[in-house]
Amino acid sequence: MRLTTQGIVLRETNYKEADKILTVLTEDFGKRTMKASGCRRKTSKLTAASQLLVYSEMTLSERGEYTNLTEADPLQQFWGVRQDLEKLALASYFAEVTETTVQEGERCPEILSLLLNCLYALDTLQKPLSQVKAVFELRLLCLTGYAPLLDSCAVCGVPEPAGARLNLSQGVLHCAACRSMVGGGVSMPLSPSALAAARFIVGSDPKHLFSFSLGQEGLWQLSHAAEAFLMTQQERGFRTLDYYKQLCREPEGLSDIEIETKEESHRGSV
Repeated sequence: MRLTTQGIVLRETNYKEADKILTVLTEDFGKRTMKASGCRRKTSKLTAASQLLVYSEMTLSERGEYTNLTEADPLQQFWGVRQDLEKLALASYFAEVTETTVQEGERCPEILSLLLNCLYALDTLQKPLSQVKAVFELRLLCLTGYAPLLDSCAVCGVPEPAGARLNLSQGVLHCAACRSMVGGGVSMPLSPSALAAARFIVGSDPKHLFSFSLGQEGLWQLSHAAEAFLMTQQERGFRTLDYYKQLCREPEGLSDIEIETKEESHRGSV
């Protein structure tokens, strides 16, 4: 059976002398594991499409339990990411988290769109890497059923909690004074600007996910809270994140949050 779809490579593993085993997130068939025969040969037409983070038009061949990549035409290779080690490390983290989160055969076009938009942001938009990282982490949690509850304090109900905290295990917002009534686990602080940014990420239209700016302190809080929340909910760490942290610089940005009104075009959108 021959199938056509679009997909992005989340993992590549060398196999035998000239082949690769690929984990691909496809638009129509979800996450699929497939073999790209001969793709490591210089003359192979599959060489470009069988690399990590390349998004391609693909033709697949199914025989029994096996899927083979028979034809592929790269649509986006994200050259701006590949030429920057720090961006490549962060993009690899996105790929590892996505591979871990999505089940084999599970169709998830919204997650595919999120990944492509975040790669486009790294490749083209002039946004701090920590901001793109926080957008990916929080929005992925929303798409997988772990959206944090940020509307008000989970205990007293005040919409703008004094000394706001995000409880990582419960996924709820609370005042500093209400900490003892939330339950166990770690709670991380969110300044008013960081909280506003988190609310924007959780509730905004996918086309406008990056339409905000955040000062350095707020960005630091947002980034660390989003990362810690993801690690807590997934109950694991990621080797690519450890590598990225060895390379990353301190976040840069404006002094206060600013929700932008302009519409940004995301060529990577699905």
